[in-house]
Amino acid sequence: MLFTTDKQTQEDLNIYGKQGTDSILSLFNRTATLNGSKLLEEMFRYPLSDTEAINKRSGEISYLKIVKATFPFSAELFDGAERYLENTDERTKLPAERPSLEKKLSGLLTANADHKMITDGVSALIGITQQLDGLLRSTLLLTGSPLKNDRETQGIKTLLNAEPFSLLLGENPKNKLSHEKLAAYDAQLRFRYRDTVKRVLQYIYALDVYITVAKVAGACSLVFPKALPKEDRIIKIEGFYHPQLKNAVGNSLTITPDSNVVFLTGANMAGKSTFMKSLGIAMYLAHMGFPVAAKEMEFSVMDGIYTTINLPDNLGIGASHFYAEVLRIKKIAKELSAGKNIFVIFDELFRGTNVKDAYEATIAITTAFARKRSSVFVISTHIIEAGEVLKACANISFKYLPTRMNGTKPEYTYTLETGITDDRHGMIIINNEGILELLNKNKGVTAI
Repeated sequence: MLFTTDKQTQEDLNIYGKQGTDSILSLFNRTATLNGSKLLEEMFRYPLSDTEAINKRSGEISYLKIVKATFPFSAELFDGAERYLENTDERTKLPAERPSLEKKLSGLLTANADHKMITDGVSALIGITQQLDGLLRSTLLLTGSPLKNDRETQGIKTLLNAEPFSLLLGENPKNKLSHEKLAAYDAQLRFRYRDTVKRVLQYIYALDVYITVAKVAGACSLVFPKALPKEDRIIKIEGFYHPQLKNAVGNSLTITPDSNVVFLTGANMAGKSTFMKSLGIAMYLAHMGFPVAAKEMEFSVMDGIYTTINLPDNLGIGASHFYAEVLRIKKIAKELSAGKNIFVIFDELFRGTNVKDAYEATIAITTAFARKRSSVFVISTHIIEAGEVLKACANISFKYLPTRMNGTKPEYTYTLETGITDDRHGMIIINNEGILELLNKNKGVTAI
């Protein structure tokens, strides 16, 4: 089963970001090659839902971090190689024998351009092949490397030991190739073994991604989560925080089938949205096999992740914010009714309607969610009165982010605690900003 998510979730978690803003992708997007960057974005688009595949990728990147692997290739080599392989016009193939002077003169300009393209392309592939062989020997195939037993790595090793790559390994990159040898390589690399060459390049682009992610993990002190089977149904994460916040406060959380609904309360500005985004990002990256901003994490693999944090009105279909919320919940309900085990975040559930409806709807929907013990739900709300009723559900875990008052100034710990808080400091903040005093000034005031 494919891991499912949607655009709303990716926007909530700032996976791709908007133009001019930093994103979670940008945190990792430091690849040396353009195609490596494209592959990284594809990995972000399609997280994994297989425990073995997640742990395999995570283990390989973790190893590259430990050995401090470096990407030995020059990006220019791949530019030349890709341009060369894109040209599959048989008319540009070098003849096996040197052309006569007459033929050279008749097609001088075209021949020169084609000859340079072929020379640059073959030379680039010689350099790439030799550097890949060196990386395999020095790092990837060493004892203890998880890549040593990787099927694709072993396949690449086999390819390098056969033609045409075995011949490229014997070349001195500083020597100029003869016309005959260049023509022979051109026939093999660009035509006969083109798909094989592309496979080798794709393997290197994946290495570019893995080595880059490994470097980011080291530079940002990220950790590699352990994926557990779906049937274990547990999430245990210690000291997690938002990877883009400076001096972020870490929090810890354990979720099991006996506590699969987290009911989160707290005053405005207490950090509820940041907490949920941090948790959502950690779960998203973990399902990619990527490192996360935490001290430690293990999690049962889910079938998908859906968040509702910054839900806009859908004016295109004439939907109010409340109706947009209803449609969002309906989408989640369809996923659940299909038997999927999903991770769900709702920030300020039913904020788009009146207090009475929000109270009743919060109790009804949260109670229904609580029956889906194979899925996980994190729900924040200001309707704290609903929490008292929901205490009847044994598998709802009540958490809050506290506010401490220093005189009339609220201070926030951003540290999760157990229970329900009735902290409400909206009017205190309004008064501290002197808004009412500004509005009550006599200038421009008309008596009512």
